[in-house]
Amino acid sequence: MVHSVASIGRSHSGSHPRPGEISLAHHGILFLDEMPEFPRAVLEVLREPLESGEIHIARAARRATFPARFQLVAAMNPCPCGHLGDPQQVCRCTPAQISQYRNRLSGPLLDRIDIQMEVPALPVSALQGATQGESSTYWRERVALAVECQWQRQRMRNAQLQGELLDRFCALDSAGTRLLSRATEALHLSARGYHRVLRVARSIADLEGSESILPRHLAEAVQYRRMAQSLAQ
Repeated sequence: MVHSVASIGRSHSGSHPRPGEISLAHHGILFLDEMPEFPRAVLEVLREPLESGEIHIARAARRATFPARFQLVAAMNPCPCGHLGDPQQVCRCTPAQISQYRNRLSGPLLDRIDIQMEVPALPVSALQGATQGESSTYWRERVALAVECQWQRQRMRNAQLQGELLDRFCALDSAGTRLLSRATEALHLSARGYHRVLRVARSIADLEGSESILPRHLAEAVQYRRMAQSLAQ
């Protein structure tokens, strides 16, 4: 189930805490369109459930904890007018406006988003000449096999791996260790970012049916975090 949100950080008003959109998206997808347009204080509320899978709400003398293990999907423009980098349209935004727009997303929040893709504007010729892609059925079957592989190997999803289990099931060979060390230094990855790269690389390997995390899996996982660094600068 997909939940698109108008207000994500608060439950319904009143003295009795009630589950809001974050908890309604439990075991589903929480979709935020135009993510920087949400108030920053509201976006920061996402940090806790993205880390713990729970949301804590306090109302007067009452407190409540609700489940909130969801998949966050968000979209944003490259700038307020939406045309930065578009070869067909001229961006009207000033550098200050672009910086202010991007700074609405804090570094700690971006650090909790595993995969970040920049999608450039496509010319009409590319749209008209697009070939048929892989079907949803094909990818559903691949994802189901990867999830089953994770369950058989570690009895949980890769996203839930922590501590000793993360070290055990996301072990790297010497080439992978060197690659991730260089990427961590070059991109200034936090400890959280380092571990999230490992989990994503493990999932990429599972989708390929690979028992080990290979350097190409790590390289792909690292590429998915480069946009966070550019936005945070």
